[in-house]
Amino acid sequence: MVNWYRYDNSSHLILKLYIQPGAKNTAVTGLHAGNLKIKLAVLPIDGRANKCLVRFLADCFQVPISQIEIKEGNKSRQKVLLIRKPGLNPNVLYDERIAT
Repeated sequence: MVNWYRYDNSSHLILKLYIQPGAKNTAVTGLHAGNLKIKLAVLPIDGRANKCLVRFLADCFQVPISQIEIKEGNKSRQKVLLIRKPGLNPNVLYDERIAT
């Protein structure tokens, strides 16, 4: 089992992601080197990819954009994001039991 997510002491969700910008569609595609891989349908120009990623995660977890923060990797494909007090489980993005 890969640890692409964890909860901190405040019940905030921490996600380890690998981002592939410039795809046809924005979607979760599986695991990549211990990170959850997400393709984004935008190019990484002027922060558009990061904005798209945050909007995508806000929609998936049904939280306001203000509850999501990029902690590491602002200009990298590998990112660590924090979602403050998500109401939904990380399985809304990717369920390893179903994918394998």
